[in-house]
Amino acid sequence: MNKDWHSGHFCCWQCDESLTGQRYVLRDEHPYCIKCYESVFANGCEECNKIIGIDSKDLSYKDKHWHEACFLCNRCRVSLVDKQFGSKVDKIYCGNCYDSQFASRCDGCGEIFRAGTKKMEYKTRQWHEKCFCCVVCKNPIGTKSFIPREQEIYCAGCYEDKFATRCVKCNKIITSGGVTYKNEPWHRDCFTCSNCNNSLAGQRFTSRDDKPYCADCFGELFAKRCTACSKPITGIGGTRFISFEDRHWHNDCFICAGCKTSLVGRGFITDADDIICPECAKMKLM
Repeated sequence: MNKDWHSGHFCCWQCDESLTGQRYVLRDEHPYCIKCYESVFANGCEECNKIIGIDSKDLSYKDKHWHEACFLCNRCRVSLVDKQFGSKVDKIYCGNCYDSQFASRCDGCGEIFRAGTKKMEYKTRQWHEKCFCCVVCKNPIGTKSFIPREQEIYCAGCYEDKFATRCVKCNKIITSGGVTYKNEPWHRDCFTCSNCNNSLAGQRFTSRDDKPYCADCFGELFAKRCTACSKPITGIGGTRFISFEDRHWHNDCFICAGCKTSLVGRGFITDADDIICPECAKMKLM
């Protein structure tokens, strides 16, 4: 130690026994005999609980120490010297034993995740990168967007093809602004009158034989016509009408052919194709 000593003074720092001609160990610039050094500073082996002396190789992991011969897998007892290993609950295992007992498994193939394997995780589930794929097209999702449904994973394209709402007319996906008619979805632009093809979205319409029609087309095609004005009586919007035998009138058209007063709620008399009030009928008989 670049210092000079009397032979009787070169002693163990712990027990004061002479180290002249003896093996010794330096610690913090102080010499110790082998016995004192091992009793004070040597580590105990986790496996056999014996001291790891200076003549033995000390293997350590997370503040724990083993003799080289004691550094074994806790399950299969194979030596772990210079081998990959894992630890669980203060015990060490070889790679195979650790994986078989503790490694998590892929939700796709059921195989374990080997050390260093990339995981794809979503909520409480995890997959190998190659197993994290769309259930329909089988293409790996990677970093692309995906949609989970009932424990299955779908890429955006396959999810839309399988589950997205489609217009009953054009069969294309409705992304926004749809219209529901008879519990079926339509694009606003596809929900048109069956006769004139004008859009019915936000407009008054009615139906016949499960087909929608705008008010004008429905009246022209199917409605009763007023005997007086010949225009259709649609009833849309609360229009009231009067029927007599096989003839029909709008309320406003149901008037006396003579004096033009309204006959709604009054008695009337037919005169060939005309209807007249009782007063005009009397005048005509006189």
